[in-house]
Amino acid sequence: MRLKEAAGWNQTEADWERVLALEPQGCFAIEYDGQVRATTTAVCFGQELAWVGMVLTDAPYRGRGFARRLMGHTLAYLRRKRVAWIKLDATDMGRPLYERLGFQDEGTIERWIRPAGALTPQSGIVERFDFDAALDRKAFGADRSRLLHVLAGIESASIAEMGFAMGRPGARAAYFGPCVARSADGARKLLQWFLEQHAEESVCWDILPANADAVALAREFGFTPVRRLARMVLAGVDNPPALCNDDALVYAPAGFEFG
Repeated sequence: MRLKEAAGWNQTEADWERVLALEPQGCFAIEYDGQVRATTTAVCFGQELAWVGMVLTDAPYRGRGFARRLMGHTLAYLRRKRVAWIKLDATDMGRPLYERLGFQDEGTIERWIRPAGALTPQSGIVERFDFDAALDRKAFGADRSRLLHVLAGIESASIAEMGFAMGRPGARAAYFGPCVARSADGARKLLQWFLEQHAEESVCWDILPANADAVALAREFGFTPVRRLARMVLAGVDNPPALCNDDALVYAPAGFEFG
């Protein structure tokens, strides 16, 4: 948490605990001078895909190769598990390291923020959460049902035949995501549902700019972009099978540490 706070990130202690619970053998750290100085996590979605996140180094200890060592250790772990594809969302600081490790650009992802107190129209009927596994697999490209069942217990809702959305507390702003919807209309209702619950809080929303409808909704509801990361990918095995995902259905990812 000390490293995360120094970086200004939004994760809470509960977010760390969820990552550790989902992939207890895939979370690594370097301890130096009696304290944790660098971290890396990897969450696996079967053998199809793994997501690397929480790559943090204590500022006074940067330049010593800690992140490179941890990333090498993490990639070795994922290759032993024969994970076909490895992805991450890279900050400008981390991107040169990932490029040296063989990661290639796949696209971009942006964080948008909405201030507390902005007015939100009523959303209408949003139902108790019902997980549409087929829709999510089409959107994400791999089976992440284990992750979604964990996140669904925090805050979640769905609309029959339209999609679902989740959210969770953040250290600096409530977090909207993941959200998978068949149409912009469904995504709008789900977004309104979440904003109604958090009218007195700032809300952050990660958006894939390739989804123009998500960008338009963000502007409509008073969000503004504050940072951009590079989404990067690396083959974990030789000749991996194609990973088919549909960003047009992804209105909000699950987070930089989950994809």
